[in-house]
Amino acid sequence: MSKFLLTPAQIDAYHKDGYVIVKNFCSQSEVAKMYSTALEDNAMAKNALNLNDQTGKKTKLSLWFTPGNDIFGYLTRSEKMVNGVAQLIDSKAPVCHFHSKLMQKEPKVGGAWEWHQDYGYWYKNQFMFPDQLISVMVALTPANKGNGCIQVIKGSHKLGRVNHGFAGEQVGADQVMVDNALKTMDLVYVEIEAGDALFFHSNILHRSEANLSDSPRWSIISCYSSQSNLAYNETSTSWKTPIEMVPDEAILEWKADSLSQADFLKKENDPALKDTGWEK
Repeated sequence: MSKFLLTPAQIDAYHKDGYVIVKNFCSQSEVAKMYSTALEDNAMAKNALNLNDQTGKKTKLSLWFTPGNDIFGYLTRSEKMVNGVAQLIDSKAPVCHFHSKLMQKEPKVGGAWEWHQDYGYWYKNQFMFPDQLISVMVALTPANKGNGCIQVIKGSHKLGRVNHGFAGEQVGADQVMVDNALKTMDLVYVEIEAGDALFFHSNILHRSEANLSDSPRWSIISCYSSQSNLAYNETSTSWKTPIEMVPDEAILEWKADSLSQADFLKKENDPALKDTGWEK
């Protein structure tokens, strides 16, 4: 069994606010190994998508459905990650992996993301229960106001899904509802350090600004669902396949000559992935 479990106070905060920050979720050794792997992985760089914001600034991401036997797959499948997700989606069915992405906001050029809900994207996949959809972002570098950290509207997950439409290459939430939410609830800049994790509900309104700083903002985001949460318009199969957990120690024990993410990226990183959402 993993030693990691969310506390009752953290679980209550998630349900009340729509998100919870877990400090030092990954050790500095784990972060260093993941970040160096991300920088050196040619498959990640070669298959990264460049996505424009409304001003033309770009954010890169690499996206895959199947968590493999690589360092990122081990993070996604780690006991601490899966146990934390299971506590928050509060389902007796097994936890499944929907997709993961490596987000790369480079200094000066990393683009912004418009206000949106993840379920604003995933509604078209016809998942039935947004309460059983969750994302977990692990920061590989510090995230702050200067380099375009995530902003959330605290408690906005309780609004339910709001209408979304296209804003450039992105899908954005109805701005009138966003403005009303900002009048009603608190805006929070989620400033976190490398290794911290942000667990957030699929219906919380969030955005991020462009990275105008001299520092990169990189993160790995894994999205999960309960196996009981049927998706009637989703062609991938990972969303209904129970995760094969690995011990937390597998992250540091992974060797660089092990199976990389390359095969999954070649197979899965295609235009159809736009339906999953590229947020943050």
